Amino acid sequence: MTKTKAARRPPIHMIDSEADILADLATSAASRLPQVSQLLLEELGRATIHKADRIPADIVTMHSVVQFTDAASGKEHRYQLVYPKDADIAEGRISILTPVGAGLIGLRAGQSILWPDRDGHERLLTIAKVSRESLAA
Repeated sequence: MTKTKAARRPPIHMIDSEADILADLATSAASRLPQVSQLLLEELGRATIHKADRIPADIVTMHSVVQFTDAASGKEHRYQLVYPKDADIAEGRISILTPVGAGLIGLRAGQSILWPDRDGHERLLTIAKVSRESLAA
């Protein structure tokens, strides 16, 4: 496997109950958000699934706070990954039904992924830190 291919789709892990919810969410969003729906379903299909109490702490799960760098801009971001109803970018909560949100789920600290943005341009995202803390004021 080439380095680019590894960055494109590194191994990912998900919690079983979240994977079920995300599959339903992606399917129901297919007509509104076809690109994100397809990307999320592809990620679900290749993920290693675990019970919640068996998922490593450095894996991005729903409600995780994740710090990552976008190689194109060099900018570091810090967001909590949430369901669409809880999303508020101004408050640092990014929806799983965004290209970046779908790309982050299941990754672990230290991994990178080559992932399309809203405009279809591929961006290299590198996970710096994952935590289960809240973004509370």
